[in-house]
Amino acid sequence: MSKVILGGGISGLSAAFYLRKKFPLLSITLLEASNRNGGWIKSEKHDGYIFEQGPRTIRPHGNKAINTLDLIEDIGLTNEVEYLPKNHPAALNRMVYVDGVLHKLPSSFSSLLTKNPPFTKPLVQYLIKEFRQTSKTVHDESIYDFVKRRFGSEIADYAISPLICGICAGDAKRISVKFLLENLFYDEQKYGSITKGFIKNIFKKQPQPVILNTLARRAKSEKWNVFFFKDGLEVFPKRLEKVNKENNVDIRVNQSCTSIELNPTKVTLHMDSNNKVETRHLIATISAKKLSELIIGHADLTKLLSSIPFVTVCVINLHYKTELLKQEAFGFLIPPKENLPILGVIFDSCCFPCEGCTNLTVMMGGHWFKTFFGENPTDEHLLDVALKQLEDILKIKDKPNSFKINVLKNCIPQYIVGHNETVDKIHKYVEDNKLPLNLCGTSYNGVGINDAVYSAKTMVDKLQN
Repeated sequence: MSKVILGGGISGLSAAFYLRKKFPLLSITLLEASNRNGGWIKSEKHDGYIFEQGPRTIRPHGNKAINTLDLIEDIGLTNEVEYLPKNHPAALNRMVYVDGVLHKLPSSFSSLLTKNPPFTKPLVQYLIKEFRQTSKTVHDESIYDFVKRRFGSEIADYAISPLICGICAGDAKRISVKFLLENLFYDEQKYGSITKGFIKNIFKKQPQPVILNTLARRAKSEKWNVFFFKDGLEVFPKRLEKVNKENNVDIRVNQSCTSIELNPTKVTLHMDSNNKVETRHLIATISAKKLSELIIGHADLTKLLSSIPFVTVCVINLHYKTELLKQEAFGFLIPPKENLPILGVIFDSCCFPCEGCTNLTVMMGGHWFKTFFGENPTDEHLLDVALKQLEDILKIKDKPNSFKINVLKNCIPQYIVGHNETVDKIHKYVEDNKLPLNLCGTSYNGVGINDAVYSAKTMVDKLQN
């Protein structure tokens, strides 16, 4: 028996690891279309600093994060982990840019009791409003509409909308509330308000605590806010790749698939070299968009997969040989209603100190990429836009000493209203047609690194043979 994994991103590499752990004698082949594994995680090391061209940190909270920490421990990366504590300036100071001014978002209990622009009232008043608000029975709605309905337009515009820009480069007016606030949504639907649900849940019997391994215990006791690797986040997929190879996983790069034939007894992958790869079972970790373009003969499945939209993000890393930042903070995000061509800026040299220098990452595009930049903008134009925004917002007029421009095409799925139902229909189609296909990755149940790793783990756990 053999299994083929399509895609060498963090989901594919994790799936290979968990498969080998569960089935020691299984023949496993991983096919990656590009010349490297790791997917969107890419770290470019320079003299004393790192350009992270995709994700840069990982959250340590929740069961999915505990799973990631366990995996990191299993593959021997514990000593490579570094973290920012919850009292670090980058953890405490997160900003939004509104009406030409950078505003620090409230980050303590006391800040809930005072008025903090851009909000016109203390946040506690929005909480009181939520408690008194009548409920509305809906199956799903946008996260913007939900927050506006419960807390008002200011919270929706200045807290949730920029947060969605930062997490998935998306438009909060299209993204499902179940993407980020699923539990709060269900509390409102069940109890009539989020606040009432919170009070009810206090008195519920709590589930048995998860047994923590060494690294997860450290994260809890040391109060990590985020964690990363001292030589860049790409250390993680590279170590996974190395461990998988040592455990006889056949990993092949430059293996571009052109089409996939699926039937109940066999999967045939046609490769661009006119070769074929046949297997009794395929695990697809590539994006739903890419998969929809490859599958032959299953029009309904293709339609469902292609209905999950993706956005393109431009990431521009900038290095200056002088200290230019006046604020110690994680960075800032820009609410969409400001109608500016960037999503936000990360202050990398605050998160990852760079003595005597400044490192910044400008994020651009997302849901609005074509609106601001068209189909194929030049690198020169993208850089000019980024530098102009830095000058306007941070008053930085210096030219960077080095930079890196990356346009990540169709990199982040958008969990629009109805996404959960779409995913359910995809799985039902596969099951009803008895297709030897399993899906995991960020297209379906979460867009972060923890989500990607956890999706691989839960998928493998369900496999019988």
